[in-house]
This record gives sequence, C-alpha cells and structure tokens, in this order.
Amino acid sequence: MSEDFYSKRRSIVARKMSPEPIKESDLNQIIQAGIRVPDHGALNPWKLIIIQGEQLATIDKEIILKEYIKKNPNSDKKFQEIESKRLQRAGAVIAVLSSPVDHPSIPLWEMQLSSGAVCMNLLSCAQSLGYAAQWLTEWYSYNDTMLAYLGGRVGIDKISGFIYIGHKTEEPNERKRPNPADVINYL
Repeated sequence: MSEDFYSKRRSIVARKMSPEPIKESDLNQIIQAGIRVPDHGALNPWKLIIIQGEQLATIDKEIILKEYIKKNPNSDKKFQEIESKRLQRAGAVIAVLSSPVDHPSIPLWEMQLSSGAVCMNLLSCAQSLGYAAQWLTEWYSYNDTMLAYLGGRVGIDKISGFIYIGHKTEEPNERKRPNPADVINYL
C-alpha cells in the first residue's frame, strides 16, 4: 500500500466492476482485516456473510427481485432486469450485519459504530489490494426478508452494508470532497 493510499482512496461503483471471482487468499486477507476494528468490550457485535459464486445469482433472484416486485408490482421490466442482477455485479459481496448484544454498560451506538468500522476496513483492505470495491446499502439493506435470509434477527439486527468486491474495468474519477475548513474545527 502506498503512503498516500488514504488520501487518494476512491470507490469504484458496482456497475463498473468486472465480476470475476476474487482470489481466495485475498478474500481471506480482506476478511481478517475487516474484523480488526475498535470493539469496546470485545463483544463482536457484528456478523459477516460472504456471498460468492452461485449464491450471488440465487439471492438476486430469490430475494432481491422477488422483494422488489412485491413492493413494485407494476414496475417496468427494465428495472426488474436491473434488480435481478444486483449482487452479480461483483465477484464477491460481504454483507455486514450489526448484531448488538445485551451489555450493562456498553451502549448500542458503540456497537453500531463498530459494525460500520468493519465495513470501512473491508472496503479499504479490498481497495489496497487493487480491487474495485464499494460499500452499498441500497434498498434491500432495509428489507426484513433479506435480513432474515442472511441470518439476522428482524427487529434487532441491521444490515450495515454490502461490500461489493470486483475487478477494475477502469480507474475511478475523483469526486467532490469536503473543504477541510468546512468540517474541521480545532479547540
């Protein structure tokens, strides 16, 4: 990883990825880096679900497309076609669930932040290895059928995001970044 990796880190949108499989050793490295996050009390208040191969198509057809049609019964066929291939844009997708545990002194918010940190670590590690990667939540992150399918507890767990990992088809364009003076204050 170069010295200026974080100052130049950029996501590549899922629709611009090539979905060839991700090398197993790289995927294992990404997963191991992903779970090395701040975690007050070492509670592991998150779960990772690795989706690859045929499971990408299965979830697209059996969960995403069916749930989309249920919520949008009169939708145009071209939109249904998009929904039928959501996860298949990547070689692997890692679903991260915020899965809080009961604890007398560690707040839920800290557990949820830890889950977000897992997402960022997964994303950064994949990008540092040269992969195209994007952290997405899209509508199905808020769908109870998807949550239950991934092993989440409806009403308790939440999907923090889907980390799409694929291969670059082009280098990403820079996007507008905040002006440091607008978001940073020193006391």
